[in-house]
Amino acid sequence: MLTPPPKLTPDLVAELNFLAHYDLDTMQEGIKVHKDAEPAVIAAVQRLHDKKLVTLADGGYLTALGREVAEALQSTLTILAAK
Repeated sequence: MLTPPPKLTPDLVAELNFLAHYDLDTMQEGIKVHKDAEPAVIAAVQRLHDKKLVTLADGGYLTALGREVAEALQSTLTILAAK
């Protein structure tokens, strides 16, 4: 029996929103989350770092796994946003 996928919680949505901001056309561009950012964003980036999807606890670059996830996410968002 297949396990149902996790629900889209606010924490998961915050992580997905952060990953969606990466420019996948270059590996030379990271994202820095400043200490005065929204607490939900800071927490989301920390979780992504804990999951080994970004290089630093305050953002940084996508890891190889993070890039795969971001590519799949951005493809999914493109398909879902099509009219």
